[in-house]
Amino acid sequence: MDERHENFVNGEWITSAGTMENRNPSDITDIIGRYAQADTSLIDRAIDGAQSAQKIWQHSGLEQRYTALMSIGQELMERATELGQLLAREEGKPAAEGKGEVYRSGQFFTYYAAEVLRQIGDTADSVRDGIEIDVRREPVGTVAIISPWNFPMATAAWKIAPAIAFGNAVIWKPANLVPASAVALAEIIARQDLPKGLFSLVMGPGGKIGQYIADNPGIDAISFTGSVDVGKQIATSCIGNLTRVQLEMGSKNALAIMDDGDLDTAVACALNGAFGGTGQKCTASSRLVVHEKVHDAFVEKLVAGASAMVVDHALKEGTQIGPVVSAHQLQQNLDYVDLAKQEGGELLCGGEQVERETEGYYMTPAVVAGTRNEWRVNREELFAPIACVIKVNSYEEALATVNDTNFGLTSGIVTESLSRATHFRRNARTGCVMVNLPTAGTDYHVPFGGRGDSSYGPREQGQYAKDFYTTVKTAYIKAGLPA
Repeated sequence: MDERHENFVNGEWITSAGTMENRNPSDITDIIGRYAQADTSLIDRAIDGAQSAQKIWQHSGLEQRYTALMSIGQELMERATELGQLLAREEGKPAAEGKGEVYRSGQFFTYYAAEVLRQIGDTADSVRDGIEIDVRREPVGTVAIISPWNFPMATAAWKIAPAIAFGNAVIWKPANLVPASAVALAEIIARQDLPKGLFSLVMGPGGKIGQYIADNPGIDAISFTGSVDVGKQIATSCIGNLTRVQLEMGSKNALAIMDDGDLDTAVACALNGAFGGTGQKCTASSRLVVHEKVHDAFVEKLVAGASAMVVDHALKEGTQIGPVVSAHQLQQNLDYVDLAKQEGGELLCGGEQVERETEGYYMTPAVVAGTRNEWRVNREELFAPIACVIKVNSYEEALATVNDTNFGLTSGIVTESLSRATHFRRNARTGCVMVNLPTAGTDYHVPFGGRGDSSYGPREQGQYAKDFYTTVKTAYIKAGLPA
C-alpha cells in the first residue's frame, strides 16, 4: 500500500515537502510507503519542544512514567506478529526474526518501566560533623537517538526506553532505509500520556539531518549506533559543544573452535552467528578461528549446513535467510566475496546473487576457507552472510587471532575445557564473550558494548544505561541544632 507517512514533532504529525520511497528488499516492486523527510527547521522545532517538555517530565510522577513505558512495551509484545511482518518486509530478515525483534523491543520498555520504580539513591555522613550527604541521579536533558537499519526497532527501543524512564526528552532519527518500523513505534509512543514535545520522530538522510543534530548545541546527549566513520564524525561534533556521546560502531567478531569442542555445537554456533539476520548484525561472527585438528571436519559440516539454508522472501514460510537490505549492500557483499578470492581464499559454497520468485536482493551464504587474519576480509566489517575460516594450531594462537583486530564487540569459544573457557573469557579483549554459544545474541537486562573501534562511552542496556542517561548530583545538608 503506497501511503504517505509524516514526521512526529511536538505532539503532531507534520507534513513535509519531500518524501522518500520505501521498497521491500524481498520484492522491489512492493512499495511499502512514502516517508516524509525532515528539514533543519523541523529539527529546530523538535529541539525547542523537547527542551520545554523535558522540564515538565523530569518532575513527573514515577507511576506516570511506569504506566507509559509499560503500555508501550505491552502493545509491542501483543502486536509482535503484525509488526514483525512489517519489519521483515522493509528490512529483509525472516518474519520469525522480525517477530522476535518486536517482542524483544517490548521487553526493553517493560524492563525500564520497572527500573523507573528503582529510584534509590545513596546517602552518607560527611567528614564534617552535623552534615549529611544525599547522592541522586537526574536526567541529562534532551537526548538525540540515531539508530541503524539492521535492528530498526530493537536498537531504538533500548535507547528510547531508558531515556524516557530517567526523565529525558527524545528526538529520534532512524536510518532512512527502515522508516516503516520507526513510524509504527512512534505511533505507539505518541498515544501515551507524555508532554507534547517529549518525543519526536524526524526522518531524513544522516548526512544532512543527522549531522545537523550532532552539531546542534541544543542537544544534551547523543546515542548513536552505526559505522565507525560516522561515529567519529559525530564524536568530533559533540566535543565541540561538550555534548555527552555514546557510540556503538563496527565489529569484526571471531568464534574460536577448539579441538576439544563439540563439533555439532560449533557448527550450530557458526551458522547462527555468521548467517543469522543475513549476517547483518554487529555481533555476527565473520571470522571462524578453527583448531587444525578439527578444521577439516568442521569445515565439511559447516559447508553442508550453509548450503542447505533456505534463501527466500522474508515473509515466506521456511525462509532462513532473507534478502540483504539494499542493492548497494548486495553489491558490496559480492565485492567482498571477490576480494576474498583475490586475496587467496577458497570459496567453498555460496557467495552468489540468486533469483527467486520475486525480484529482490538475494545472496547465498558464503564460506571461504584458507584465509589469513591480516587479509582485508578479516580486518573490515563485512555486514554480509560471509564466514571466513582461519586455521590455527593451538589455543594460544586462537586467542591471539581473536584479539588481533581494531574492534572488540563480541567473541566466542567452543570448548569442553573449563580452564580454557575461563582463560578465554578473562583474556578475550571484547565487551561480550560467549562460551559454547553464537557470538550473536544478548540479553536486555545486562550491559552491552565493546572496546576499541566498536564502542565509545558508557555501556547500553540494563541498569548500566543510567550512566549515560543521567547525571549525578551530590547534596550536602546541615541539620539544625537540637532545641
